Amino acid sequence: MMAKQEKILWGFFAGILVFLYLLSSTDLIIKEKKTEIYPVSIVIGDTTDDYYVNFRKGVEQAADDYNVDISFITLFEKEDADSQMELVKRESEDGALAVILEPVDPVECMSHMDTAALGSPVIVAGELLPVDSVKAAVSIDHYEAGKKMGEAIAAEHEPELPVYIFTDNQGHSYNGEVFEGLKSVLEENGFAMAVYERKSPDTFRKVIEETVYPGSGTAVVACLDASSTSEAADIIGGSPVYGRYIAGLYGTGTTPSLLGQMDKGVIRGMIVSNEFDEGYLCVEKAVEAIRRGSAREQITLETYYIEKTDLRENKFEKILYPID
Repeated sequence: MMAKQEKILWGFFAGILVFLYLLSSTDLIIKEKKTEIYPVSIVIGDTTDDYYVNFRKGVEQAADDYNVDISFITLFEKEDADSQMELVKRESEDGALAVILEPVDPVECMSHMDTAALGSPVIVAGELLPVDSVKAAVSIDHYEAGKKMGEAIAAEHEPELPVYIFTDNQGHSYNGEVFEGLKSVLEENGFAMAVYERKSPDTFRKVIEETVYPGSGTAVVACLDASSTSEAADIIGGSPVYGRYIAGLYGTGTTPSLLGQMDKGVIRGMIVSNEFDEGYLCVEKAVEAIRRGSAREQITLETYYIEKTDLRENKFEKILYPID
């Protein structure tokens, strides 16, 4: 009789265990906490992301930390504010919970956002725009960056040398701010300047080639953006002749190719900033805006003037080669 009761009891316990297992495996008792994924789109101000290496590393790190699904969108045509804002609107309508925008023209973009009914908060990689949908901005002081470049040129060269200023697009507001800072220092120190905006693929090459003509003399080249810096470095580094007539090449950017040109001595000095932090903070602020509608905030990152000897400094290695 006891043996039969024991069998019934053990069978009862076994049934309970099977029942509990089935409940737990179907999440009826123990529910797994689901990780919320935040879709965020980044619309940059260029047709290529070649000059966004460290920025993108920061974006990817923040995406891992905050469970963000990133879409990286480039422009179809350079400096096209209308199509850029169409992309912002499209991404918002297609489910992006926030959009990170690097405006090609802040004034034009602001005008579009004033009339567009965007359903997602916008984080600007640049200056904070006075528009309700823009919740935060992460940028550098472009005017101060230009001043630092000018101070380096003035400290290392005599004002008898003309300064040729190269720019991918002087109309771009950020390039314009760098130029104003650079110009203020060069004028104060008595330097003559000439501005060359890329109008064709060989605009910069023709200017550099003209320095070797008899009677032309040497010059300094200062570039306002990473694209013109890269092109000027490729031209000057491609021929030992140009190096004898270009007394110094100065620019901006942190791509591996630019740092390599500085290491070779082609680029004399560059203005850099922590682009990794810029990308990381843009994503972080986007998540904050999604979660709780963060207060409007402008974050300004510091800029630095570096030369070849700084490439191996611990302080700059973390900025120039993040997570390498």
